[in-house]
Amino acid sequence: MKFRQRRHREEPEINFIPLIDVMLVILIFVMATTTYSKFAELKINLPTADAEKAAETPQTVQISISAGGQYSINEQLQTFSTPDEFALQLRKAAGNNPDPMIVINADGQASHQSVVNVMEAARLAGFGKLTFATQTK
Repeated sequence: MKFRQRRHREEPEINFIPLIDVMLVILIFVMATTTYSKFAELKINLPTADAEKAAETPQTVQISISAGGQYSINEQLQTFSTPDEFALQLRKAAGNNPDPMIVINADGQASHQSVVNVMEAARLAGFGKLTFATQTK
């Protein structure tokens, strides 16, 4: 005679979620309280000098473009019909400097094509250093 019903025995199960929570809290605590020191750091004293730095001023060619599309090289009014002619004038203005700094001073109302003409002429002349001048308010 069996008076008790046979109950299915439940297997114990391990819940990992609280374990993960505790591990994360421990990890954060260790990260927050750990100090890191640099043992491979070199301590050096750099030498000092009182000499002034020599200012390098490369030769520049100033090109101005007015709102009406007039061009000037180093404040000398120039006229040309093709970028090749303007490149020749740029080479003359550069003199014996093989690669001067070309500074383009274009009026705010000058056409985009006027600036592109100067850039094309500088490329044809073999000058690779171009910059644009602006003014501050």
